[in-house]
Amino acid sequence: MLDWFNNNEALTWWLVVFSGFSFLATLIAVPIILIRLPHDYFSFPHRHRIPWQRRNRFLRIPLFIIKNFLGVVFILLGILMLVLPGQGLLTIVVGLVLLEFPGKYNFERWAVNRPPLLRAINWIRAKAGKGELDVYSTDQAQVK
Repeated sequence: MLDWFNNNEALTWWLVVFSGFSFLATLIAVPIILIRLPHDYFSFPHRHRIPWQRRNRFLRIPLFIIKNFLGVVFILLGILMLVLPGQGLLTIVVGLVLLEFPGKYNFERWAVNRPPLLRAINWIRAKAGKGELDVYSTDQAQVK
């Protein structure tokens, strides 16, 4: 194994630099995104539409492409951070929030309803003086 690192010294250094950069980038980006989420983002049984989506058709497509591209980048970085330093699971969740795919909202609610992840998100939001996320669960649906 040590021979591989010695034979691929340039690649090893690039991986170290990339790991450090992705770690620092997620330390900055993930909390900002989690703090900016509205507290009721996950509290509805169905996704509510963003008001600006219907306003400007010319901006909607480029923003859709950029948002999905960033989502894929965050998911890939999150997967890498499962073995490299960084907040892997939170980064994957942020990537999923940015992506658009069928069933996304239900999957997001399911993931955020996991107690360790919800505690981590609410801890970050509390440090910024934001309220905890209100999460809609299937238990609430059965009560109503």
